[in-house]
Amino acid sequence: MPRKITASLQRKVNPDRKYNNILVQRLINKSMLDGKKLVAERAVYFALEDAAKKLKSDNPIEVFEQVIANISPNFEVKSRRVGGANFQIPFPIQGHRQLHFAFVWLVQSARARSGMPYAKRLSAEMVDAYNQTGAAYKKKEDTHRMAEANRAFAHFAR
Repeated sequence: MPRKITASLQRKVNPDRKYNNILVQRLINKSMLDGKKLVAERAVYFALEDAAKKLKSDNPIEVFEQVIANISPNFEVKSRRVGGANFQIPFPIQGHRQLHFAFVWLVQSARARSGMPYAKRLSAEMVDAYNQTGAAYKKKEDTHRMAEANRAFAHFAR
């Protein structure tokens, strides 16, 4: 299996039922636990509508796309051994990995919250990410800060 995921190896994801959107379907797939897709679907749809209502928007998809744009990272750091020392080398991130990190961080930060059902936690995290606050946005900022701090080692990138 090759190290880089080529277009032929990427799995094609069908759009979701309600909004006919591939990004929403990918969020449903990331939110799913134990193969319970209907439970995840119900939670994601509730979270999208609730977040749009809290932000006084009539289009949940626009809110969701802005959330994903706000938490998608542009750079990541990879550890590379050069001459006996390990360096954190910043690399730009390509499109599908940006989305992967955004979805993972959104779901992780929503699950890390406590005191309410998952759908409400996801909705609250979406509102925070839309307003450029919250744990998922902080994770993106930390990643960018780490890449900026190690910019001097960028010439080690291949």
